[in-house]
Amino acid sequence: MSLTVQFYTMLAMFGMGSWVGAALDTYGRFLKRSTRASWFVFLNDIAFWVVQGLIIFYTLLVVNEGELRFYVFLALLCGFAAYQSLFQSFYKSLLERLISMVVKTYKFFARLVTVLIINPIRYIIQLLLVFLLGLWKLIMMVSIFIVKVIYTPFKWVGLLIWKLTPKKFKIFLNKIAGFLMKIKNFKNIWQKWLSKFRR
Repeated sequence: MSLTVQFYTMLAMFGMGSWVGAALDTYGRFLKRSTRASWFVFLNDIAFWVVQGLIIFYTLLVVNEGELRFYVFLALLCGFAAYQSLFQSFYKSLLERLISMVVKTYKFFARLVTVLIINPIRYIIQLLLVFLLGLWKLIMMVSIFIVKVIYTPFKWVGLLIWKLTPKKFKIFLNKIAGFLMKIKNFKNIWQKWLSKFRR
């Protein structure tokens, strides 16, 4: 391995050490360990370190065809330490600003969609329901009016016929009606008695 390749390897591993430090802070910011279950944190930690190992190995593979030397681990450690001492506070503040910017952008577009799409659709549906309810009430009122218009002449004719009917015939009809009521009552009593007898 030439000195140039070794130098590039050290620079790459130094950068990867800084990358791991930034990735670790980003991962901790989004994971929120205190609010997560222990098994969930454990699985995510394993996945995180596997991904970081694969990224470092791929970088090493590109730079020096994957040869491992002692200075590779030293460069990684130095990069991580440099990030912790020099860039961590700046990166964390930048990360918070980016998160805040993304959240504000999301809220803006959510409000925009609500104002331009969801609210008009909601108002249209409400107007349609009000229109259909009013139309239904109008149809019911017209139907009741038509029924009354049709029923009233028959009612008047019936009252007129009843008034013109002789008293003897009215008495006869009342007797028939009373007799039919007695038959109906007797039928109900008979059915109740049969039901008790069957039990």
